[in-house]
Amino acid sequence: MDEKHTSIEVGRAALTIAITKNRMDEQKVKDELKAEGIRATAVDFGGEFISSIMKIVERSVVAAQRQGLVSNTHVGAGAVAGACHEALEQLKVKALGFNVGGKIGIARFDEHLCVAIFMGVGVLNLNELCVGMAHRSLDKVE
Repeated sequence: MDEKHTSIEVGRAALTIAITKNRMDEQKVKDELKAEGIRATAVDFGGEFISSIMKIVERSVVAAQRQGLVSNTHVGAGAVAGACHEALEQLKVKALGFNVGGKIGIARFDEHLCVAIFMGVGVLNLNELCVGMAHRSLDKVE
């Protein structure tokens, strides 16, 4: 594949997989992105925001490593964890003190790694929606 994808396109891919409704849609998006040379995965999460932060970061790292988006090293884990943490920082004002639930999308093309978090913030049946996204650069062989 000689086409180059920019960080914006990789971010769009991460968000696209993060907003899928179910595993079937997720797999379809994954296959479409793979045809474009972009590797992607997603993972669900939920719970009280503050107590869920560490689990959200951990799930992101594990999913990215299991799906081969990054290597099983501190460099790969650090890139995913850093991007995930940055995306969570963008959401904390809305989410502090509330229950949250949603999906994390992770996409990778060459040196571009993007994490997108799509989540609902809820009290009773009143939900707010929010999206956080971040980018990290990694060596192509990482």
